Amino acid sequence: MIEDRDRLASSEARELALDCLETGIEAGHPRTVVREAVALEGDALRVGDAAYDRREYEEIVVLGGGNAGAHVAVALEEILGDRIDRGVVVTDDPVETDRVTVREGDHPVPSERGVDATRELLETADAVDEDTLVLAAITGGGSALMPAPAGGVSLADLQSTTDGLLASGADIHEINAVRKHLSALKGGQLARRLAPGTVASLVLSDVVGNDPSVIASGPVAPDESTFEDALAVLERYRIDAPDAVVDRLERGTAGEIAETPSPDDPAFDTVSNHVVADGMTVLEAARETAADRGYETLVLSSRVRGEAREAATTHVAVAEEALATGTPISPPAVILSGGETTVTVRGDGAGGPNQEFATSAALALENGGRITVAAVDTDGIDGATDAAGALVDGATVADPDDARVALAENDVYPYLASRDALLLTGPTGTNLNDLRVLVVR
Repeated sequence: MIEDRDRLASSEARELALDCLETGIEAGHPRTVVREAVALEGDALRVGDAAYDRREYEEIVVLGGGNAGAHVAVALEEILGDRIDRGVVVTDDPVETDRVTVREGDHPVPSERGVDATRELLETADAVDEDTLVLAAITGGGSALMPAPAGGVSLADLQSTTDGLLASGADIHEINAVRKHLSALKGGQLARRLAPGTVASLVLSDVVGNDPSVIASGPVAPDESTFEDALAVLERYRIDAPDAVVDRLERGTAGEIAETPSPDDPAFDTVSNHVVADGMTVLEAARETAADRGYETLVLSSRVRGEAREAATTHVAVAEEALATGTPISPPAVILSGGETTVTVRGDGAGGPNQEFATSAALALENGGRITVAAVDTDGIDGATDAAGALVDGATVADPDDARVALAENDVYPYLASRDALLLTGPTGTNLNDLRVLVVR
């Protein structure tokens, strides 16, 4: 999975860190988790803890998208075969399918081909009736990959607003509050279009807390955010949004545009959401790998968030405490965490949260080669780069001033490349937030 792995695995600690990354990501792949969550048992189709009598439906349709959308479709086809009648998923990681149409979009900024693909998805959704069982593939990245600009808002307006939000340091809840209110699909609006069909969603969560209304901006989940909330986000982060965006949010705040459907909306009477994988899925697999090698293990949290470079110094401090005092864990040990950190962009360089985490950690290391740090985005795409993240240790930073300049200019990608620290995987087929591994010898 990781390119040039042999060169990167130049020590036992580095090899273990890479093993933890790979086994964690593999554990969260749709072919693994969907097989565990979905099964045919006679005439019953089990999805999570719910069962559906296939005899009650005239057709089964697969709809949805995200980074792992096509892989979920493949996994469902392997289980259900020709019992699936049709479907459409939108993704940036296409794979061959038999029954479900795979359309391509772009991530993290929405594109014209994503708009076209989502239009086909919505047309398929509009044909659903009460005799249809919809299996909804909802995975991380779906917000950008399934753009459906609402009336009066153009794709260019969405792109500009998304760029501003991603660079602002806003968290995913705030970003999605805006995106939901600029969309004809997000914030439960796909569920409204699918009613009165029965919907069982298979969710691969890339957000802290696994809130279905946040993952891919909650196409089939109730939305408690409002137009007023969305407008407040733009004001809080001083986003210079296009006039059409501001106008729509102001009209919605004034009650001139209907709100996204709330939890008591009848559209959700026949909808159930099932989280089949999340950040803890990845962490548990990585922890098992480390334990099998004889290392003590500690999962700090699956919910780490905030500024990436600041989170890095805290993680390194925990590892240093382990070395100095054996608290909270005695070396040899592996410390793990997940979640989703952010970057407030002030420079004009290339990088991503995991690359900034790794660079900041490398600067903070004071114990030579006794601490090794790896950090990746599990979808294989950190920020808008082709790197998943980076692997660093006490030898990574040769000139601290160079590393500090790279961080100050948000230009850590070329810096890490020059230090042979980047981790490249390509699209991994899943998206379950960040995975961070600290090996303490």
